[in-house]
Amino acid sequence: MFLGRIRRSPAERVEVVAWREGGELLSLAGLEGGADPVAMLNHYGLDRLTEDVDRLWTGAGVLLDESSVVFEPPVATCTKICCLALNYAEHAAESGLEVPPEPVLFFKPPSALTGHRRPVVAPARTRHLEHEVELAVVIGSVTRDLPAERWREAVAGYTVINDLTARDLQLANIARNVPWDQSKGFDTFAPAGPYLATVDEVPDPQGLELTLEVRGQIRQRANTKQMVFGIPRLIADLSDGMTLLPGDLIATGTIAGIAPLQDGDVMRATVGGVGTLVNRVHFGPPKP
Repeated sequence: MFLGRIRRSPAERVEVVAWREGGELLSLAGLEGGADPVAMLNHYGLDRLTEDVDRLWTGAGVLLDESSVVFEPPVATCTKICCLALNYAEHAAESGLEVPPEPVLFFKPPSALTGHRRPVVAPARTRHLEHEVELAVVIGSVTRDLPAERWREAVAGYTVINDLTARDLQLANIARNVPWDQSKGFDTFAPAGPYLATVDEVPDPQGLELTLEVRGQIRQRANTKQMVFGIPRLIADLSDGMTLLPGDLIATGTIAGIAPLQDGDVMRATVGGVGTLVNRVHFGPPKP
């Protein structure tokens, strides 16, 4: 099942929808859980929610056209976006860095989230923006000190995330040996979606193709099986002493092929079996 958060128009309230092949959306506004797919999954459980949604598809459910709605990020509440650096060896190599011996974590603020088909807006202080397609794990339950073998207990599903980076600012801060979080955390620098793919749709998250396309050219292509640290290890490591909350996202790292973007570029970030996230880049006037 694929669950999204949309508005029928920019001024209308957010509601949860289910998606099916062909671009048809089914409103789930009448179900418990409000505008929060994770809360809905927790309230009903996956099996019952699937049954209820199937009944709505075949009954009198309200259908919407995917092309006519406004997308929001697929999580309603997110206290943190946990991002993994250098989690693919080829990306580490292209960055001139060694593969780390332990997972390397940085955070993006929830305010960086934006939805499918929404613009990514570069602030005036940067002129060098780069894309980073990633698989994101959506946390479904309060999780702390979870052993790696029980990692599935924490997961509500998966989505696509694009870890936008102001590379000029990041490299300048690295050269000064100071934190570079700001280069990752601007508003709209974490587009995610279009949908939350529930765990039954993704039986093996370590076997998914990732691609990112700009101007008809594929710039990034790899498979999640190439992660240095797999999802069980990441969840165990992140929850060791830190509580993960429902709606939190784990961005599992990008692959080789990062490159600069131009004003007006449209990014198509795809994770096989999860979805395709599309966003256009906008650069404002340079800072005087």
